[in-house]
Amino acid sequence: MKFIVETSARHIHLTQESLEYLCGEGFQLTVKKELSQPGQYASNTKLDLVGPKNTIKGVSILGPVRNANQVEISATDARTLGVKAPIRESGDTVGSAPIKIVNPENGKELEISEGCIIAKRHIHMTPEDAEKFGVTNGEIVSVLTGGEGRKVIFADTVVRVSPKFALAMHIDTDESNAGNCFGEMYGEIVK
Repeated sequence: MKFIVETSARHIHLTQESLEYLCGEGFQLTVKKELSQPGQYASNTKLDLVGPKNTIKGVSILGPVRNANQVEISATDARTLGVKAPIRESGDTVGSAPIKIVNPENGKELEISEGCIIAKRHIHMTPEDAEKFGVTNGEIVSVLTGGEGRKVIFADTVVRVSPKFALAMHIDTDESNAGNCFGEMYGEIVK
């Protein structure tokens, strides 16, 4: 039994309040591309991430807006920016790294005191998927995947179960590069 493995590039999640602060009163995100998770999308709006060492320009905001600000980057991005971003599940941002978010079009800056993380690799599943795969929400599994000449087993992969999810594994760009995971890629749980 296999599932799609998708690469999740660096991105920003903002509250409506932060979005309006950075982009203007009443500003709304517009859809550039629908993502695999129902209702989620990459927006047309891009902002810059500024750390103590460097800036990464043109980072996409994912929509819809959330109830907390969060920035997800790779370990390579963290070194480039000079931030000590911990590996965490999405939403677990307490005590995570601070980061500055800048709108290059108007110069507005937002410093968040926490919220910058390296997202822990994970598999989104519905309850029905979890039953088929014999796993439970929060369970840690290993996944075999990878492109030609670069098969890898990603241990420490968290299973996330919700009726709102669609079956897909998410890895970051560093992990994707390590496994030559380009194009349509599939994985399977190994025990």
